[in-house]
Amino acid sequence: MSETPVSGTPLGDLRVVEMGQLLAGPFCGQLLGDFGAEVIKVEPPGSGDPMRQWGREKPHGHSLWWPILARNKKSVTLNLRAEEGQALARRLIAEADVLVENFRPGTLERWGLSPEALWADNPGLIITRVTGYGQDGPYAPRAGFGSIGEAMGGIRYVTGDPDRPPSRTGISLGDELAGTFAALGTLVALHARRRTGRGQVVDSALYEAVLAMMESLVPEWDIASYQRERTGSVLPNVAPSNVYPTADGPVLIAANRDTIWRRLAELMGRPELADDERYATHGARGENADALDDLIAAWTAGWESGPLLKLLHDNGVPAGLTYRAKDMLDDPHFKAREAIVRLTHPEFGDFPMQNVFPKLSDTPGRVRTLGPELGEHNAEVYTTLLGLTETDLADLTADGTL
Repeated sequence: MSETPVSGTPLGDLRVVEMGQLLAGPFCGQLLGDFGAEVIKVEPPGSGDPMRQWGREKPHGHSLWWPILARNKKSVTLNLRAEEGQALARRLIAEADVLVENFRPGTLERWGLSPEALWADNPGLIITRVTGYGQDGPYAPRAGFGSIGEAMGGIRYVTGDPDRPPSRTGISLGDELAGTFAALGTLVALHARRRTGRGQVVDSALYEAVLAMMESLVPEWDIASYQRERTGSVLPNVAPSNVYPTADGPVLIAANRDTIWRRLAELMGRPELADDERYATHGARGENADALDDLIAAWTAGWESGPLLKLLHDNGVPAGLTYRAKDMLDDPHFKAREAIVRLTHPEFGDFPMQNVFPKLSDTPGRVRTLGPELGEHNAEVYTTLLGLTETDLADLTADGTL
């Protein structure tokens, strides 16, 4: 497992204590660990984080999700509902730069781990709190999951086909957005600490992380009385940008910029369309998107996807295929940029997963380890960091604290 600090990494001098379970808070921890932070994940004794069991496919009885979400982390067990566990948690957090937690608001306070109490021991501590609705406001006490945050933040309503109920993306988008914004806020707070020497609370709410991605949806309604609706595979008034048929499967073409549309019209053998008043400008193409899509579809249907894509790429027209996992694993560009890396898992053997993004030229992140076994680092963390003895560990394990 990784040593501390992780030399040569941009966050290798940081120690993060990660509390909480499931996805949003731990995704923040994953992002920080990807760039070298020592992330000590605190889990309930016996059961651990439920994410250890999540995922549709579980070969050998193990989650395929856990090795990714818990990569680059150390696992310790600690019963945070017991006074002895809370006392140890406070000692552990006193040695950290960052605490990441995603309990309901007030939980830390009930455990004697309020920000004020933690700052008394560690004034520079960044306390990153990820919840459904934030730390205050009338909804703060509610339980919040990513799906509810996606609905409240607006993305569910505009996702899907117009003749069907709102849909969802096939990933836990709300949780991961909240985790991403939590990581961003953590880094901003760490930067501010360089000037002030003080820690602060980073308050990342699921619904607000989704709301942040909603572009001009709010003023469109408030100022222009326009309600965005579900539009399937297109964005309103952005054309041509859609999925088009070929002899062996669909391709995506995005030629909505004026200069690119002109190039596409030339390739179609219809250069006059670029100056046609129905299609000459961005606004005009948006108003006549259906007719324009029909023209393009009639042209692409006479091609096979490979030659068509080569023609489009060679002439500077953005185009591509809709990738599945198998396509990613086979793609030469993924391979050239090492977008997918492989580590050795004790049960699965060769284990592929997405690499660390974004890429940094001088101090890149790296996947150093897969998700750890439950409590794998108890001895390392509690003896080296807190000075406990083997007898202490045995006693704390026997009474259910560890």
